[in-house]
Amino acid sequence: MSVIVDVFAARSDNFGYLVHDTATGRTATIDAPETAAIVAALERRGWELTDIFITHHHIDHVEAIPELKAEFGARVVGPKAEAEKIADLDVLVGGGDTVTLGETSFDIFDTPGHTLGHIVYHDPVGKHLFSADALFSLGVGRMFEGTPGPMWEGVKLMRALPDDTLVYCGHEYTASNAKFALSVDPDNAALQQRAAEVTALRAEGKPTIPFNLGEDKAANPFMRADDAGIARHFGLEGASPAEVFAAIRKAKDNF
Repeated sequence: MSVIVDVFAARSDNFGYLVHDTATGRTATIDAPETAAIVAALERRGWELTDIFITHHHIDHVEAIPELKAEFGARVVGPKAEAEKIADLDVLVGGGDTVTLGETSFDIFDTPGHTLGHIVYHDPVGKHLFSADALFSLGVGRMFEGTPGPMWEGVKLMRALPDDTLVYCGHEYTASNAKFALSVDPDNAALQQRAAEVTALRAEGKPTIPFNLGEDKAANPFMRADDAGIARHFGLEGASPAEVFAAIRKAKDNF
């Protein structure tokens, strides 16, 4: 019972992911950013698309659903809290639910903030987390619809997963996230090391994804909103982690 994850580029800065259950051959795309990129990845691997797992309603994550469903007859799973905003959903899920891909089960977590109904997919056996725009390497998604408290709670759910979890996020934003993170947590040795690794990877034209969750817990300021040093940087000693998280997010928005 295992999966193979294929990573490819889509649109201008999206990541696309195919998840292939080796026992049954069922294959899902995580989100549907671009038909041509997904079909090319399927053809390269020799896989047939059976499922589409959607995380949230933004166009760069759902645009290809109608074409893919028409071509492959794929089952479309998506967030029940955004069912009215996403066409062609067959199965509605939310936090606490599970969805299967052949013999592989994914736990669903609610991660509101970037959008109100954003969800993520976690494969606890293979230790893969598909976080879309809820969690980036060294960052989180811009808070378009939600509020800091619930978004922080979603981040904590992801942070509680095992350190050796591999995270597959929606975009290649790591280099810019590293610059911001160093501006608010400059003395963090783990962050300094990760930033150097990112610089080297990008200089070679390599992606920074997937990333190790344990390393991100140590380096990502958004994952450390309950750290006294981060609170002190913003002059928020004694404030709640949600208040510190809000300050980090506001600073990033204006960076």
